[in-house]
Amino acid sequence: MKQTLLLLLLSFSTLFAQTKNEKRLTLQLNDARFAQFVKEAEAQTGHYFYYDASPLDSLKITLQATDQTLVSVLLQVFKGTEFKFSIDDRQRVFVTSGQAIITQLPDDFFNLNTPNKEADQNQYIAPTSEEQDKLLSTAESKLYNIGAQRQRITEGKSTLSGYVRNTVTGEPVIGAAVYIESPSIGVSTDALGFFTLTIPRGKYTLKVKSIGMRDTYRRIVLYGDGKLDIEMQESVTALKEVSITAGRDVNIAGTQMGQVKLNIKTMKQVPTAFGETDLLRTVLTLPGVKAVSESSVGLNVRGGSTDQNLILFNDAVVYNPSHLFGFFSAFNPDVIKEVELYKSTIPSKYGGRLSSVLEINSRDGNKKKFVGSGGIGLLTGRFAIEGPLVKEKSSFILAGRSTYSNWVLKKLENPSFSKSRASFYDLNLHINHEINEKNSVSLMGYLSQDQFRFFGDTAYSYRNQLASLKWKHTFNPKFYSVFTTAYSRYQYDIGSQRVPINAFDLKFDISQSTAKADFTYFLHRQHTLDFGVNAVYYKLYPGTLQPAHPESLLIPDIMESEQAAESAVYLEDRFDVNPRLSLTGGIRFSMFNYLGPKTVYTYTPGLPIEKIYTTGSQTYAAGKNIKNYQGPEYRVSARYLVNATTSLKVSYNTTRQYIHLLTNTMVMSPTDIWKLSDSYIKPQLGSQLALGVYRNLRGNRLELSVEAYYKNIQNFLDYKGGDSLILNHRVETAVISTTGKAYGIELMVKKLTGKLNGWVSYTYARSLLRANDRTSSDAPNKGNYYPSNYDKPHDFTMVSNYKFSHRFSLSLNFTYSSGRPYTPPIGKYVLEGVPRIYYAERNQFRIPDYYRMDFSINVEGNHKIKKLAHSSWTFAIFNVLGRQNPSSVYFRSQNGIVKGYMLSIFGQPIPTVTYNFRF
Repeated sequence: MKQTLLLLLLSFSTLFAQTKNEKRLTLQLNDARFAQFVKEAEAQTGHYFYYDASPLDSLKITLQATDQTLVSVLLQVFKGTEFKFSIDDRQRVFVTSGQAIITQLPDDFFNLNTPNKEADQNQYIAPTSEEQDKLLSTAESKLYNIGAQRQRITEGKSTLSGYVRNTVTGEPVIGAAVYIESPSIGVSTDALGFFTLTIPRGKYTLKVKSIGMRDTYRRIVLYGDGKLDIEMQESVTALKEVSITAGRDVNIAGTQMGQVKLNIKTMKQVPTAFGETDLLRTVLTLPGVKAVSESSVGLNVRGGSTDQNLILFNDAVVYNPSHLFGFFSAFNPDVIKEVELYKSTIPSKYGGRLSSVLEINSRDGNKKKFVGSGGIGLLTGRFAIEGPLVKEKSSFILAGRSTYSNWVLKKLENPSFSKSRASFYDLNLHINHEINEKNSVSLMGYLSQDQFRFFGDTAYSYRNQLASLKWKHTFNPKFYSVFTTAYSRYQYDIGSQRVPINAFDLKFDISQSTAKADFTYFLHRQHTLDFGVNAVYYKLYPGTLQPAHPESLLIPDIMESEQAAESAVYLEDRFDVNPRLSLTGGIRFSMFNYLGPKTVYTYTPGLPIEKIYTTGSQTYAAGKNIKNYQGPEYRVSARYLVNATTSLKVSYNTTRQYIHLLTNTMVMSPTDIWKLSDSYIKPQLGSQLALGVYRNLRGNRLELSVEAYYKNIQNFLDYKGGDSLILNHRVETAVISTTGKAYGIELMVKKLTGKLNGWVSYTYARSLLRANDRTSSDAPNKGNYYPSNYDKPHDFTMVSNYKFSHRFSLSLNFTYSSGRPYTPPIGKYVLEGVPRIYYAERNQFRIPDYYRMDFSINVEGNHKIKKLAHSSWTFAIFNVLGRQNPSSVYFRSQNGIVKGYMLSIFGQPIPTVTYNFRF
């Protein structure tokens, strides 16, 4: 009885002391700014507020409080918003966005193992026993026992594995760094968010960092092998004194050279011509990546041609990555999660292209609730919906996009444009299902179509069809696999019925079916093995010409189909020699079989491959092997950490490419022709040596990098002057095989934090070609090196973004590059009664230099959480300076005089406005 009475007296005295010391507030505010509220609260209570003014400047407060506690008032102020607050025992109030700050840990923190509970909407953390209990329920304060618990921790090593996912959506976090500091051991999550970490048994603080996500940690005791899944929140605006460093040392510690990752948030900061986030336009701002013109469909990476880039969308190959001849990207920004570009060391699991790999991954969809997003611009509209099929287990995302640009064309005065029509659409579906802890599957489908008709004349139509199915199976914490099947198809039609007797319909069709198995085995803390096998089957219809009108006099022309099988095996080892030195070595062995049915012509040995030297032909039956190519590809790289902020990297890799793009235009066009290697057209071979120096400054707030490279290319196809590539049954007679060399240096400065962020890059690069048969009369430039079509020596790019507040931001971009080369006609002559054009040496002239400035303002909605929809507006001006940058050069003969003209696509400023929403 005495003990009970004593406890009651102590409780009463404590409560009385708290009540006596807690000052109360009397306020009357009407649409007041947060700074005004803070001034009143500090004056009446003696507390001090710590917060970042930028995200709170748009918060308006209307409040009437009479003799209320500070906690009660703050709960009213932040009700329905994303803001949280916490108060410590020194009368300091911390206001943050997204998650409250932990102000105190209990003494027995590491001895508790309590289940997770959800925090309040606006969590109030105070140093009372009740609030400490709430604190202990968070994932970061819980102690995780991994493996079978024992009385004592035995010596030796064990493996911890698991998935890192987004707290809100349940989607995997790709490339997150999972590590312990003592000893310094860490790994990165893969494309599915999976990690495996082998460390000595014991007690650790496991830290997790990722770009765009809030840093987190877990307190663990590792008794043996086990699994731990980790959830991360998207990054939030922190206090002024706090800098977000997640992922900022990846460029230093990462072993991969020439690798660039972009997330959708970064892409949204780059202004575009028509106001819509454009994946390809963002990639073009990176050093070493160029395009022949601003309307070009393809990318030129480190002196390579557009067909030398492997573009993958969820592991399916994309042959045409754009809409409307390059004006729009083929990828809906609402479904994109991140983009990864490899331009130096290409991992051994990738093959089939010489210059780069552009891997595009879509989001899995929200596993916890149904949400939607979309946008409406002047020319396009898009919509996406996602949600769980089975909560926490299955999710989907369905998205569509289309254009309604015809209303703009109709308003133009020039009948050539007002009577033209242009449209496109694309559809995306991605389904993801987690069967159990060891098995998960995902299904992706993509369909797009473009249609364009110029002034009632020629009509263009082209389509992409993609599908992929992936199954990930985990054998044990150290060994897992990903099995993938994918299908890609690209078609185009060109037709005209304006003149019935000449009406035609030209079709092209290429498809490929892929099956592959990739395995990852964590052999040792210092060794990680990647190995696998893949197979590709190509089917190509080079051209089918048919009359498109009953009165047409056109003679049908159907080219023989082509087919081939490509396969490869690979093995790669990542070896961490010590904390400073890391080595990666890999080998890929690829094989290619060109198959029948096919008729192959033969030519006189020792003479040029021309029709006049034909000696006969040979017909091969279906499935018969016509020509075989094979060979190894080597991938080697090293990284040395000079110190915590500086590293050196070197890489060397060789590549083989068995498919070619045939074109005689300066820019890649949707109507270009793909061609398989055959008896006369050999595979392209490439090798690249690269060196890099990387350094971080000012506490990792600035990233500096310098990369230099030298690339050698063999068997690249260039065109012979005067020959046609379309419907050419013997295309080997219309092309020349060349050797190329490309070299350059890339400098980049990137600022990742603060109100002002972005990057500045400069590239000096050359790309030169030379005919293999230097004595041939068809050899350009008399057999000497000549600039390739995409040789642009100087390139400068600035991407800047300034965030005035949480709601308002401004982006300003500037691009400069040397003019690309071209070949002008310099004379006319008549040979055997046929007029012919005499051209200058190949690509010895250049169009004027290119420069452009773009500008955009983004206006976000307010901070209220409970709204029907969250929205934002983007106002942009493309080509602010109105520079008439030449896109192409053409020539006309007038009165016997040949005159040259330059065509500019975006010759004046283009203002756009886009409304974006999510719910």
